Amino acid sequence: MAARKIIIDTDPGQDDAVAILLALASPEEIEVLGITAVAGNVPLPLTEKNARIVCELAGKPETRVFAGCDTPIARKLVTAEHVHGKTGLDGPELPDPTMPLQAQHGVDFIIDTLRSEPSGTVTLCPLGPLTNIAVALQRAPDIAGRIQDIVLMGGAYFEVGNITPAAEFNIYVDPQAADIVFKSGAPITVMPLDVTHKALVTKPRNDAFRAIGSPVGVAVAEMTDFFERFDKEKYGSAGAPLHDPCVTAYLINPDLFTGRRINVEIETQSELTLGMTVADWWGVTDRPPNAMFMGDIDADGFFALLTERLARL
Repeated sequence: MAARKIIIDTDPGQDDAVAILLALASPEEIEVLGITAVAGNVPLPLTEKNARIVCELAGKPETRVFAGCDTPIARKLVTAEHVHGKTGLDGPELPDPTMPLQAQHGVDFIIDTLRSEPSGTVTLCPLGPLTNIAVALQRAPDIAGRIQDIVLMGGAYFEVGNITPAAEFNIYVDPQAADIVFKSGAPITVMPLDVTHKALVTKPRNDAFRAIGSPVGVAVAEMTDFFERFDKEKYGSAGAPLHDPCVTAYLINPDLFTGRRINVEIETQSELTLGMTVADWWGVTDRPPNAMFMGDIDADGFFALLTERLARL
């Protein structure tokens, strides 16, 4: 089968970095048409820089990186330096990138690519707030019907929130954007906290990354060494959850995940529950399903795939 064409929309972030590395290490299954950066974990000047740093770490400086939106649609930017550090990629010592940032705006790249590629052949992979995707859909409503799938990391149902009691970070940063995306009619597959919190980098798993011995393996191990301190302290977990690589792993081997098609609505009004993904997991409303919401992961299979692919770079 031909490799699946994707655009990675991202706000790196250590786990974003690992998701990008996994995609770039998997050309048989994934063709990365480009990477669009968005403000989220850290502001846009850092997310676009970090995306280029990761491409160079992977030995793929020919990958095109575009800067997208620097603020959410209707509210001030909320960032997550308390999790990812001041650079967003705290942990390893990585050199500044030398590869260029593309001149085109990331939103325009998304629109132009979806219009120029055959309809239904491009998958969008948002790993951060959904601002770029929503703005593209607002500017060019015709692209919704051309999207093969939107496979995103965000939201939760039982786990509920990680930035507020009710909301997951990516959705909370720009709930208006998430609302636009979930109402777009495009196919959507969601990797919520309920799945990603089961993809924990335990010590043996991180030792396996480090044992690869390459700059990529060591950098990923050092990223998770830094990243895990937050979740260990907050949740008492055994390690860092690799949220965003679940998106990439799904594209390579969807059998690693199980879920169900449900209706998902985004709370955009309430101060108390702003950004909540109101996921009708049990079908208690008559609202039609609009997303494939994943509920479980084969964590051992996920880490076996990730370790094998990272060793290729």
